[in-house]
Amino acid sequence: MEDYNKMINDIKKQEEIIQFTEFTSETALEIGMLLIEKARKENLLLTIDITKCGHQLFHYAFEGTTPDNDDWIVRKNRVVNRFWTSSLCVGLKLKLIDKTIDEKYFISDKEYSAHGGAFPIIIKNVGVVGTITSSGVDQITEHNLIVGVLKEFLQK
Repeated sequence: MEDYNKMINDIKKQEEIIQFTEFTSETALEIGMLLIEKARKENLLLTIDITKCGHQLFHYAFEGTTPDNDDWIVRKNRVVNRFWTSSLCVGLKLKLIDKTIDEKYFISDKEYSAHGGAFPIIIKNVGVVGTITSSGVDQITEHNLIVGVLKEFLQK
């Protein structure tokens, strides 16, 4: 069995480190292209979305993805925007208490998906302003892809 508490703590550390001083359309484009490049290298068929304050700044769907991936992105984004943490973190917290999002928060899993793949865009001294999301492979791979690219981007 996985250690959900450790995974949650790791995600919280990622969110403390992965913060921006600003996030523009150009930032979204650059990160989006890095995500595409990395996904291609790893042969991941994904849909990728970057949204800031409800404004979709970047969206790309690899051949082989479907409109269902777009729906997953919308549901994962709702989780980040409601709880101000990654969708994976919310999902792991629910697993810890063995409850669904509906049972714990009285919100529909048809509208909110607490599965990995949506990471918050956090502006230092401001907070969560958007999401960077992927859909198409397993939730841990999606989360790690986004985190890896964001760390690389911010180290430049």
